[in-house]
Amino acid sequence: MRVVDTERIPIKLWLEDIEEGAMAQARNLANLPFAYRWIAVMPDAHVGYGMPIGGIMATEQVIVPNAVGVDIGCGMIAARTDLREISTEDLKDIMGRARTKIPLGFNHHPEPQEWFGFNQAPDLPVIQRELASARKQLGTLGGGNHFIELQMGSDGFVWAMIHSGSRNFGLKTATEYHKTAQWLCEKWHADIPDKDLAFLPIEEKEGHDYYTAMNYCLDFARASRALMMQRLLGFIAMVTGGGEQETLNVHHNYATFEEHFGKTVLVHRKGATRAGVGERGIVPGSMGAHSYIVLGLGNPESFLSCSHGAGRRMGRKEAKRTLVLADEQAKMAGIVHGLRSVGDLDEAPGAYKDVEAVMAQQQDLVEIEIALTPLASIKG
Repeated sequence: MRVVDTERIPIKLWLEDIEEGAMAQARNLANLPFAYRWIAVMPDAHVGYGMPIGGIMATEQVIVPNAVGVDIGCGMIAARTDLREISTEDLKDIMGRARTKIPLGFNHHPEPQEWFGFNQAPDLPVIQRELASARKQLGTLGGGNHFIELQMGSDGFVWAMIHSGSRNFGLKTATEYHKTAQWLCEKWHADIPDKDLAFLPIEEKEGHDYYTAMNYCLDFARASRALMMQRLLGFIAMVTGGGEQETLNVHHNYATFEEHFGKTVLVHRKGATRAGVGERGIVPGSMGAHSYIVLGLGNPESFLSCSHGAGRRMGRKEAKRTLVLADEQAKMAGIVHGLRSVGDLDEAPGAYKDVEAVMAQQQDLVEIEIALTPLASIKG
């Protein structure tokens, strides 16, 4: 970890090299009048909207929608099966069923899905407007870097892993309340370095409403991942007879009240995973790379956080323009996958940082419990 001083509070970085844009965003965060103690930047950091993905900021009395992100509740679920081995034929069969029964990309279920949480939706316009479509989005993967993967663990068991978020609930909530925050900050002539870091006082109606909507998006995202995992484990059972031993389900885009250095603050984790002492987390790699089940070391310098994955090293357009399909397919040798065209290169291994380097840079934040080697992968 290295420290960079700013005009107001320091930036603590767990990476050697950080792109210029992400560093500029971290400096903007550090100069916010309500930012607490310091800004933490994880080794997978890259540019986001207003705040770098892979950043952690604690605040006093305010919440910043863009410091949570547009995919509120994006996160990981991983399940250990009781299988000790699995054939290529079975992998293809399972993933084929998953492609058919778990909607990918912009696809939704044709029929509404069941979840008790739909009957407990807060009476907020943005949530109520999305309820009907959300009933068909529950248990759908989404696009971009969302994925379904089967893996072999260093513990000797086959694992299943899914990366997904809150779908339109999160996007619409983030967009609406960020616009509200911008309007209010302009009205107040707020002293912020970037309008993309517009904030809402947490004790005012707008801040309270955003926090309520955000937490509902978190619940939806968790339930959506759980439903997909339930169905994926069902396919595994149908094909192999294997069952589930344990499941871990964590967010990495959210804000929550926590106590740090004797004060209750709002910790914003945007592309970062909580890593308290002994707390289990999931750090996925890119397609073709290892993923990790980790144990938190409870480092207070990172506000008890670690990276949320490998992190992008290039944008999607650049990846499609510069990566070579044959080279990226070679990196996926031996893995059942769908990397078949230039259009898939936006999520190819070469678009991401080396997850081994990321793990090496956060040895004071987490320890590796289980390394997971990919066997089969589906991208959103």
